[in-house]
Amino acid sequence: MTRMKLSAALVACIAAAAAPAALAFTVDGPGLARFDNSYITCEAKFPAMRGHRDEAYLSLWRIKADTAAIARLAEARKSKPYQTEHTRLVQAAKSPAAKASSASPIEQQCQALWGEAQKVGAKPRP
Repeated sequence: MTRMKLSAALVACIAAAAAPAALAFTVDGPGLARFDNSYITCEAKFPAMRGHRDEAYLSLWRIKADTAAIARLAEARKSKPYQTEHTRLVQAAKSPAAKASSASPIEQQCQALWGEAQKVGAKPRP
């Protein structure tokens, strides 16, 4: 009987390990809003990044950008925590202090993000 329980537990562990990573992936609404806000800046500086926001975000978590993962991001963008953080970021960007601190290392961050996205599979659009 103990051997059967051990076998069942082993099978359950193998099945859990084989499950796609996207199933265990949870989206942090405020974090996604901050990412989206920063990604807009990257798109303005690096045209090759345009249209790959979801792929880039998912690449940070080493998740392939399939329809299920992209749908989860779209749902998170509709959530109250995302909307609240997005509104806060838009208001903060309008402040004079935010405009004065535009000399950040954003170009290096954008290049690093784009490099990670390409490792996972985001391809530049022609």
